[in-house]
Amino acid sequence: MIKIIVSDLGNVLIPFDYRKAIHRFNEVEKGLGEKFADFAAKNYDLHRAFERGDIGEDAFLEKMLLAVDNKVDRITFCRFYSEIFTENTEVTDLMPILQKHFRLVLLSNTNGIHQRFGWQQYDFLRHFEKLILSHEVGSVKPEEKIYRAVETYTKALPEEHIFIDDVAAYAEGAKQCGWDAIHYTDPASLKHELAKRDLLKI
Repeated sequence: MIKIIVSDLGNVLIPFDYRKAIHRFNEVEKGLGEKFADFAAKNYDLHRAFERGDIGEDAFLEKMLLAVDNKVDRITFCRFYSEIFTENTEVTDLMPILQKHFRLVLLSNTNGIHQRFGWQQYDFLRHFEKLILSHEVGSVKPEEKIYRAVETYTKALPEEHIFIDDVAAYAEGAKQCGWDAIHYTDPASLKHELAKRDLLKI
């Protein structure tokens, strides 16, 4: 029996679009946005290491500021890099409904900059009793450790968890740990999958 609904954050609850950041860098200097995007694409391992907590914020920012020729200061970079999210209210509106019957936990690959400058102000977060964040637990999806960090917190059996994520490999990672999982594609199909399991009780 499912007791805990675990949800991803980015592209489930808050879609993100890095084109917003590219546009803002280009407003500083023509082509700077494309330079940022090219560096980020070629250095994805840097982004991943930052999400896992393998490198600190200062080291990450030093490299990223070099990538944009130090044309912006640290705070401006953090804002451009993080103000890329919008709330998916069709999904976030489900959280208070689900909270009536299930424990809610958030599980996200994220970093401290995005947390402070991008999403921590969203009101829907209050419906989650715990935020399990990659940079705080030293692991990223689909690594087993991050799912087990959820279980360590909930003190519940694997089969009592269900995970919602827009990345199929991350949903599969949860299944490999003995959880149920839903690969999120859109609000309507999510509602269908929850209702099919008798988890959505409106």
